[in-house]
Amino acid sequence: LDDHGRSFGHFIDGQWMKPSGRKTLDSFNPATGEKIATTIQGTQEDVEVAVKAARKAYNSWSTLPGHVRARHLYSIARHIQKHARLVSVLESMDNGKSIRESRDCDIPLVIRHLYHHAGWAQIMETEMKGWTSLGVVAAIVPWNFPLMLLSWKVCPALAMGNTVVLKPASYTRMTALLFAEICTEAGLPPGVFNVVTGPGS
Repeated sequence: LDDHGRSFGHFIDGQWMKPSGRKTLDSFNPATGEKIATTIQGTQEDVEVAVKAARKAYNSWSTLPGHVRARHLYSIARHIQKHARLVSVLESMDNGKSIRESRDCDIPLVIRHLYHHAGWAQIMETEMKGWTSLGVVAAIVPWNFPLMLLSWKVCPALAMGNTVVLKPASYTRMTALLFAEICTEAGLPPGVFNVVTGPGS
């Protein structure tokens, strides 16, 4: 949080973007009322930029062999394992759930989903003949299990060769943004996974 000055923009095409003139929304720890960070409210223009980046990335991502996409998902899983304490604490701060639930249930399940769908990517060409990717997937996740529900949507989409533009819930944005940063650290190509924060409308 402090590395970013507790102020976050969108994560598009492998980099942080803060378009000028955007409204902001503060994230608070519901257990303590403490302000965690400030995020921006995206616009239709921001969504279009993210979709354009995802479409561009789709051209190469969708043509990769399944075992190569699997390696990317395995790498993301390992990096989340590496940062499990940080991810668990941030999930609890942002959502208000107990650290025990985040640490012992949510984050291990996120990691398992990544490993599981990496297996899907590996067998797609032999066990799912005739199946094809669709393109850019728009994903919206609710507030109650922010990162776990993100993984339910993102993992199968990426495994099958799609790219993703994700909108996290307005009040629980932080772990989606951290996940995007971890994806880049793990070597996921720019534009394959993008996060646009903003209102539900």
